[in-house]
Amino acid sequence: AGNANPVAGPYFNISVPEPTGVVAIVAPQDSSLVGLVSAVAPALVAGNAVVVVASERFPLSAITLAEVLATSDVPKGVVNVLTGSPAEIAPWLASHADVNAIDLVGAGDLDWIDLEIAAADTLKRVLRPEQGPDAAAPTLDRIAAFTETKTVWHTKSLR
Repeated sequence: AGNANPVAGPYFNISVPEPTGVVAIVAPQDSSLVGLVSAVAPALVAGNAVVVVASERFPLSAITLAEVLATSDVPKGVVNVLTGSPAEIAPWLASHADVNAIDLVGAGDLDWIDLEIAAADTLKRVLRPEQGPDAAAPTLDRIAAFTETKTVWHTKSLR
């Protein structure tokens, strides 16, 4: 996702992806562990901290994963698992000023248009829910969605 950019002039230009920050995720509600991990992994790989709303119907595997992460080498606060109703929790995450991006992959049954409007008030990046069985597949596009591109210009020596 990063690149050395061609520039006409005595400069060189490099673009580098950086983490967005805190990413809120509504995990897929129809699966337990696979849906949760598939939704969380792209944001973590990009270097972000994650607040994820687990499946309301299948919360046990999410709670178990949270216990595993709490006793592993993952730093505290990097993965935060919330259980409960996504319809009640998601609007708070979408409007929270300390959340930098929101992934609505599991918000298919929610009014995600209202969530996008709430996210726009705090200039949050929004990844819309996709349809289909591979909606939460950890692809390069899903990883890049949670990065910001930093571009650096530097002069070349004329000697």
